[in-house]
Amino acid sequence: MTTPAHSVPASKLARSARSDEIVARHKKYLWPSVTNYFQQPLVADRGEMQYLWDLDGNKYLDFFGGILTVSVGHCNPKVSGKVAAQVNRLQHTSTLYPRMSTGNFDVVALRHAYSGGSALAKGVTAHANYRKGGVIGVGISHAVNAYCYRCPLHLKYPDCEVACAGDVENLIQTGTSGNIAAFIAEPIQGVGGFITPPKEYFKIVFKIVKQYGALIISDEVQTGWGRTGKKWFGIEQWEVVPDMITSAKGMANGVPIGLTVTTPEIAGSFQGANIATFGGNPVTSVAAKATIELIEEENLLENAHIVGAHFRSKLEELQQKHALIGDVRGMGLMQALELVKDRKTKEPAPEATTQVMERARQNGLLIGKGGLYGNVLRLAPMLNTSKSDVDEAIRLLDKSFSEAKL
Repeated sequence: MTTPAHSVPASKLARSARSDEIVARHKKYLWPSVTNYFQQPLVADRGEMQYLWDLDGNKYLDFFGGILTVSVGHCNPKVSGKVAAQVNRLQHTSTLYPRMSTGNFDVVALRHAYSGGSALAKGVTAHANYRKGGVIGVGISHAVNAYCYRCPLHLKYPDCEVACAGDVENLIQTGTSGNIAAFIAEPIQGVGGFITPPKEYFKIVFKIVKQYGALIISDEVQTGWGRTGKKWFGIEQWEVVPDMITSAKGMANGVPIGLTVTTPEIAGSFQGANIATFGGNPVTSVAAKATIELIEEENLLENAHIVGAHFRSKLEELQQKHALIGDVRGMGLMQALELVKDRKTKEPAPEATTQVMERARQNGLLIGKGGLYGNVLRLAPMLNTSKSDVDEAIRLLDKSFSEAKL
């Protein structure tokens, strides 16, 4: 039986020549912009539910799931078994799909948003590090987001009356043609550092956007499929209904997939033709169906809510213990810690964030980071995580904060 990494002193974590060789090849053959976490990148070898092993046999409790992608456990047999059966039956098909509606082209997104690496997706992204390399941003404008911990309007909730939501209308009037195609937003911003808006925010924004006749797109790549607890999609937490949902990641538990869902009227409004070589792929479809069925059968929406509440309370206890933790935020099994040098000035602490993350890895816990300043720890365990898993993660996280040389 492999010894868990959290029981091994940091200086004695196993590291083989094979791991070093793979890391060297990564640096040699991939673009330098394809970055890795950790000073010594982790070479993953195998996974089993909440745990992952590297090539050297070190065991980790995974509380990031490949950037919120492994949603119901590494190699969960209830998913992987059905995927294997489909691969041996039929592996590839393609399909056609429709995409256009209003006839307008201006799009409103939010600051701190992340939408992907293609030229247009970079245009929608409002996060400096992810806009490098050229951006086609014509027709895309970014409104102030609801970042209460660092309010861009220097106000305080709830006295602010959610003034940031009103910026969407001001932006439409001054930064667009006034005839916008859509408003797109993540219900909780992922790469931005799990920025969670006030409960009124989306209701106000949706009302404004509809006054201008535009569509509302909910980007559920990270918040979808039960991640926020009780509901299938993050936008449901804000009690509004979008015109379109885009999603990926946890929908298929690690099998690459993308989804766009909308109304029949919007889907039927595009008069041209389009083809997707891998659209409707049978293997990804089986993976998604199996994942969704498992979430239903094991009542993981409720588990994400209950265990998420337990997780949040434990993180708030950590905040009381460690002055580095300026803010705790998130929902369900999507929680974040924003680290600061001083709670009064809120000066970001990116170096400390990196150190805590490195120590967590050495102690056998995998977590992520994000935020505009690189000072937010992102914690997103799988939907079937238990309270005991959370307690172990908190123990390792507490140890990691204590060990970081700050």
